[in-house]
Amino acid sequence: MSPFVLGIDIGTGSTKAVAVGLSGEPLFVSQNYYPTYCSLPGYNEQDPEEIWDAFVKCVEEVTCALKQPLAICFSSAMHSLIPVDEEGTPLRKMMTWADARSEEIVTETLNKPIAEKLYVKTGTPIHPMSPLFKIIWLREHEPEIFAKASKFISIKEFIWYRLFKQYQIDYSIASATGLFDVDNLEWNPESLDLAGISQDRLSEPVNTSYNRKSLSISASAILEISSETSFVIGASDGCLANLGSFASDPGTAALTIGTSGAVRVASRNPVRNFRSMLFNYRLDEDIYISGGAVNNGGNALDWFIKNFLNISKPDYSTFFKDISEIKAGSEGLLFLPYILGERAPVWDIKSSACFLGIKSYHNRNHFARAVLEGICFALNDVLNMVEGSSGPIRQLNVSGGIVLSKTWQHVLADITGKDICVVQIEDASAVGAAFMAMKSLGFIKDYSSINKIRTETIIKPGENREVYQKYFEIYRQLYQNLKGSMHQLHNLHKN
Repeated sequence: MSPFVLGIDIGTGSTKAVAVGLSGEPLFVSQNYYPTYCSLPGYNEQDPEEIWDAFVKCVEEVTCALKQPLAICFSSAMHSLIPVDEEGTPLRKMMTWADARSEEIVTETLNKPIAEKLYVKTGTPIHPMSPLFKIIWLREHEPEIFAKASKFISIKEFIWYRLFKQYQIDYSIASATGLFDVDNLEWNPESLDLAGISQDRLSEPVNTSYNRKSLSISASAILEISSETSFVIGASDGCLANLGSFASDPGTAALTIGTSGAVRVASRNPVRNFRSMLFNYRLDEDIYISGGAVNNGGNALDWFIKNFLNISKPDYSTFFKDISEIKAGSEGLLFLPYILGERAPVWDIKSSACFLGIKSYHNRNHFARAVLEGICFALNDVLNMVEGSSGPIRQLNVSGGIVLSKTWQHVLADITGKDICVVQIEDASAVGAAFMAMKSLGFIKDYSSINKIRTETIIKPGENREVYQKYFEIYRQLYQNLKGSMHQLHNLHKN
């Protein structure tokens, strides 16, 4: 078997491991899933132990199929928070990026002068997803756990600690906490004061290329990994998706649709806009990844398929075949996809989803297509915001669930008016992690040497572009027109 590196993406719904040969070709994929727990409205939690088990199983499956990797590098979902005791044991379930219980704290903060300064310093939008506000919520609502917590860490730090018995966090994950100075690459004192903690309750920040060997005795026994295997700490899933989908050149953006979705550009300078709160996260010490994220991507499709089509396991092939027979615009039916509230561009956890324009001739396939179009409209809304602040974008390199469907790709091209580049890779974030390992350990000189091995498909905007421009103008008015009613319903349900 040819030598390979292993990119591991610790995602929201699953952990995926992709073995990549040194010439850049994917060799083997392992994926293991875990549940999310939503005990109360706004609560979104996972069990770190279940995620650890999924990680271990991924490694076991890869090594069983391909033997030992030269290196393992990590990608991870952002914004998670786990309070742990002095032994590294979680004191409660992990709060995920989608956990919204700190919304009142966020609203109060947004009304204070410090809000814009925090955003500029940390690169993280002022939103309940931010670990900063999760920590404040714990301090106010679970004071015993807050006081007992030795460290406040993310899921990647939890796994890294299990491997090496040391608390370290990469610049990329740190830059998405609301606690980190993204320009000076150190913990931000004002954020720490607001959270009511000192920096010794956080991990040591290190560059995304940081690597080490010598697993802890317990981890070595569990994983059966060679002592010669290097572990690279890696970066966040969003930043590595840019790397894995080859979206690092001017004029090219990465668009990812997983559970949620995002549009991101790479730059040597941050792209700051407090009004739209574009994020500015770190790929490494030189490169910022700037953009906007939406809450509702593949999860909105799964929600519709499960609850409206009464299918417990999503059947995407049938879903996309049915909607391909419906005309663009779903015959006057629009869907605002805010089933989990929304991040960019409205930053409103109280927002909600709705269908508009329902008529007697609409059937379930019209609704299904409207859901797909609504997700694309939401991403186009973010794309316009990013493009307005960063400069012209001519091409979108896409990754995630969208690569499964030509219909989805054509709808996105028609709605955005951009060339859609489908890079044929297994998983952009995991593959990006593998590429980072190759460069960090000197297997390749730079990322451009990987570019030559990619195969891609270009989808250009088609005849429905003009139709969708008219629908998008109506779509953009929906949130503002319905915001007051959304908030009334949210508060009524909450009370």
